[in-house]
Amino acid sequence: MDIFEKCYKPSQVDEAKARGIYPYFHALESRQDTEVIMEGKRRIMLGSNNYLGLTTNPEIVEAGIKAFEQYGSGCSGSRFLNGTLEMHLELEDELSKFLHKDGVVTFSTGFQSNLGIISAIVGLGDYVICDKENHASIYDGCKLSYGKMLRYKHNDMEELEQMLMKVPEKSGCLIVTDGVFSMGGDIANLPEIVRLAKKYGARVMVDDAHALGVIGEGGRGTASYFGLENDVDIYMGTFSKSLASLGGYMATSKEVAEYVKHKSRPFIFSASITPASCAVALAALRYLEKHPEIVDNLAHISAYARQSFISKGISIRMSETPIIPIYTYDTFDTLEKAKKIYEAGVYVNPVLPPATPATECLLRTSYMASHTEALIDEAVDIIASVLKCKQ
Repeated sequence: MDIFEKCYKPSQVDEAKARGIYPYFHALESRQDTEVIMEGKRRIMLGSNNYLGLTTNPEIVEAGIKAFEQYGSGCSGSRFLNGTLEMHLELEDELSKFLHKDGVVTFSTGFQSNLGIISAIVGLGDYVICDKENHASIYDGCKLSYGKMLRYKHNDMEELEQMLMKVPEKSGCLIVTDGVFSMGGDIANLPEIVRLAKKYGARVMVDDAHALGVIGEGGRGTASYFGLENDVDIYMGTFSKSLASLGGYMATSKEVAEYVKHKSRPFIFSASITPASCAVALAALRYLEKHPEIVDNLAHISAYARQSFISKGISIRMSETPIIPIYTYDTFDTLEKAKKIYEAGVYVNPVLPPATPATECLLRTSYMASHTEALIDEAVDIIASVLKCKQ
């Protein structure tokens, strides 16, 4: 049998392309901002994870330019070899202070962060327990580890406890959850997760990719939001969202950080983040520390958008974050609506299986602190028109 045989079989992708509703790889021709030029036309951007709107901030862009001029385009090696800059250490130190953790390790991407942390920590005979709606990188980190993975229904604490009861007393156990879930925008029930972890002797890891800069004191994330900073053992996050760059990190105790640095294959065998990426992440972190009000601005504009949808009679999945999904249910109906919204001048993300159940497809909208109420009004009117809701 030809291993490529599966590549030639008709697929849902082929059908979507044939119907002219394939939604991916639209080419951006401008900066990542609240308004963009995409495929030659102005679109209001409601599909970005640029939560704080810092990708176009002149101060932060300038930091990247200066790093590019000073250090060149790349490090061309892993952190173990020639890939550690003084700036990498500076970024780790400032993240450590901001997140109130003794040890920070930076990775080349957010995806590699989850891959590298989980595969290093969860060993043979250990267990890792995951929320079913966790990010794909968490699942791949579990697969790369030598431990056994158990899953519980989304935010179902009774089933989490049932999973914990299955862990042998002599086995180590790590509970891993998204802090803010990337598709639904809802927040993990961290207080109950922490309570159960203490009851059964497990450790807790929170993926704060969509929480850093979004919730918590000054944007410090999910544990801060619940006042549980001392009860979460590992934070993971990215630089590619609120910090307007590329890369990821782990924040934990000094001892755990040191262990992961020397055991994590994705960390050891990947080139370090580029000087410009490092400088931008550092500049964005400093900006966030100086301007904590930007987190409040984001919360305000998100609440404004949420109320605008409700006032138009649009069925949304409720959340307290900048991620506001609109229910569209059927796969091809979702793609049709996404195309019409795009053609009318708004960019949103269709969310389809396997990211959702087949009958619970969504249009994922997300917001930036730099969005204005006027832009939100324009975008909501367009979406309402396409969805045939009241004006």
